[in-house]
Amino acid sequence: MKLEEAKILISDDSILARKQLKDVISDYGTPTFIETSNGQDAIDSYKTEKPDLVFLDIVMPVKDGNAAVREIREYDSKAEIIIVSSVGTQAQLRAAIEAGAKDFIQKPLHREQIHNIIVSRFEGR
Repeated sequence: MKLEEAKILISDDSILARKQLKDVISDYGTPTFIETSNGQDAIDSYKTEKPDLVFLDIVMPVKDGNAAVREIREYDSKAEIIIVSSVGTQAQLRAAIEAGAKDFIQKPLHREQIHNIIVSRFEGR
């Protein structure tokens, strides 16, 4: 699948963090973006939109990112979920991976990390 054909869900309670991630991804192509600001909305949007890739913050209102990961993975065991968080402790990383996240990126974002994720999941630019 090409990035231009993809749907990407970005869930973070910070509008600035969502914009930064969208800007970096947009350098590689123009997918359809779905944005939410809390874990419950991320779960609901996942079920209605069926995105190809999900970026979730850990610390969010209503439901945190790890709870959202678990619920999304219960709904779809093949969901591709990347945790993006400034809470980068080993315990948080372990909890995210155990919940079913495929990867963990620490904020502030580094373009190279996003590049590697996009290139490994989508063909072409």
